[in-house]
Amino acid sequence: MGMAHSIGVSWSTQQKLLIFALVLLTFVTGTSEFVIVGLLSEVASDLEITISAAGALVSGFAFAVAIGTPIVTVLVSRYPAYSLMLTFMVIFIAGNITSALSSTYPLLMGARVITAVACGLMQTIAMTVASETMPAEKKGTVVSLVFAGFTIASVLGVPLGTWIGQAGGWNMAFWFTACLGIVSFVMLAITLPRNLKGTQSSLKNQIGLFTHSPMILAFFVPALSIAATYVVYTYITPILENVLLIPAKYTSLILLLYGTFSIISTLLAGKIAARNGLRNLRFVFVIQAVILASLYFTLHSAVPGFINILFVGLAVYLFNVTFQLYLIDLAGEYSPSAKVFAASLFPVSVNLGIAAGAGIGGLISTHIGLLHTGWAGGVLALAASLLTFTSYRLYQTK
Repeated sequence: MGMAHSIGVSWSTQQKLLIFALVLLTFVTGTSEFVIVGLLSEVASDLEITISAAGALVSGFAFAVAIGTPIVTVLVSRYPAYSLMLTFMVIFIAGNITSALSSTYPLLMGARVITAVACGLMQTIAMTVASETMPAEKKGTVVSLVFAGFTIASVLGVPLGTWIGQAGGWNMAFWFTACLGIVSFVMLAITLPRNLKGTQSSLKNQIGLFTHSPMILAFFVPALSIAATYVVYTYITPILENVLLIPAKYTSLILLLYGTFSIISTLLAGKIAARNGLRNLRFVFVIQAVILASLYFTLHSAVPGFINILFVGLAVYLFNVTFQLYLIDLAGEYSPSAKVFAASLFPVSVNLGIAAGAGIGGLISTHIGLLHTGWAGGVLALAASLLTFTSYRLYQTK
């Protein structure tokens, strides 16, 4: 905390390097989590499993983040951020190497679960470090930048990993993410402040946050919105190749374009958060629902379907800054000592949504067909809108 006070409001070189390291961290963890999305067909073929079973490698990762992050956060939050971050980055690297060496589905799933828990904790620490080391007036900007790492992962990491996996085998994609982890480890070792102490908070105080209805609503809105997208996005490769009949060689390019639109989504998220985000998001989620439901009609033709998918990317992250800050603000009101735990709730919510979306998408693609994933996502987005309307009403009466 002293660093922020000693430098006033200007960006120091130390702060810039730290922000870069945190953005790199979310880029690396995001790439590791989602790189398999572009390689589902290759993994399914090589391990002789179904596409929906391969999709479970996405939902399983996300579910492990959702379940493991708050538990591990409670257990280790009393330790300094520096040693925690570096320890879990080593676990992350080991998990990716194990994934690369996996020749069976259970081993790959196990490696993904271990990697996921490490990712969830490191993402939580990244948000906490940003909060502790940056001036109050810049926290929103820094949170937005740290989240941009996930978006950059969609734009660069996932398409690059997909290309590497298609060219050299899916295992090579995990060697790629392991190497990224080593680079991130070095950057964190250099830039992370060593004087950030852990925070001791009882389990009762942390779980007690969920006795407040605004907190419960704020937790589930991101989960519903991201689930709406991931019903479709988890199966984007088979949708492109089997529904739109676009040749596999164009998959990486389309994922790159999708990621570019999601960068715009992240930039818009900062603007939405700055202008009464809760009020705006009530209607933004309705628009997201329309975009997703439209896929049922547009996926019959390559060009309209492709354009519609880009708009799905444009809507994917519009909620992120508003609800990350809202969760932390609510924790500040109800239980200030549980702020680290509150910082973990946003990635937990998002990954719970990814797991649910991937799972629902798997059921729909298996039993009804990929064409129906869009309208299912639309229903989830409408649910997010409904909860946001309720959250805004509660916020106004505070």
